[in-house]
Order: sequence, then structure tokens, then C-alpha cells
Amino acid sequence: EAQLVESGGGLVQPGGSLRLSCVASGFRFSTADMSWVRQIPGKDLEWVAAVNSGSFHRYYAESVKGRFTISRDNAANTLYLQMNSLKTEDTGIYYCANFKSWLPLVSGNPPAPTQSDFINLGQGTQVTVSS
Repeated sequence: EAQLVESGGGLVQPGGSLRLSCVASGFRFSTADMSWVRQIPGKDLEWVAAVNSGSFHRYYAESVKGRFTISRDNAANTLYLQMNSLKTEDTGIYYCANFKSWLPLVSGNPPAPTQSDFINLGQGTQVTVSS
């Protein structure tokens, strides 16, 4: 059974940093396209960042460019999201997912993802940015 388990969320002050991790099991992580998406209160699910299997192609939402970095360790079946210069508007639940297609991301302004975009989705980790 495929499983994605996120960790690393928590409470941080504005300007602070967090590193999210996602451990994958039950599927071939090394060949999977992986992403982080988030649910901000009152808003639709949002693509945050994505990386292909070989880590040579990445996507970032405009709102996180220059602040967040997505990376992966295929030997450890782990996906990461380094989040720096956090803002209060980054508060939300962050989910790890392996997704089906890069097509929605090609435009650079993708529509809100739905469950049909994902092969597997984690249970999420809460990130709260507050003073």
C-alpha cells in the first residue's frame, strides 16, 4: 500500500524557517514526480512546488519563489521542502503528493489541484506562521 508521511510542521515566527519532510513507501519513489501542495484556510488547494524524478525540473508558485526550495533524496525515499522567510500568509496544511502530469504546471499559473491530479496524497502537516 502506497503511503506518504509528512513531518516538520509547527509554529514559527514571521521571517523564520521550517523544513518539511515526506517519507514515501509502497511505490517506486525514484521514478515518481513529487510535489508539495497546501491548503490555506478559506482558499482552494494550491500547488506550492514540484520536482521531477531526476531533480532536473522544478516548479514553484510565484508566492514562494526565492523563499522555498523543493528537493528529494531518492535513496532515502524522502521529499523535502525548505521554507525560509516565512510569512503569515504561508499558514496552512502542507501535503506531499505524487502527481500524474506536469501539464497543469506548464503555464506557470496552474488551476487549483484536485484529488484527480494525484496518485497519492499524504495526511498533511500543519504550518503556522505567527508572532
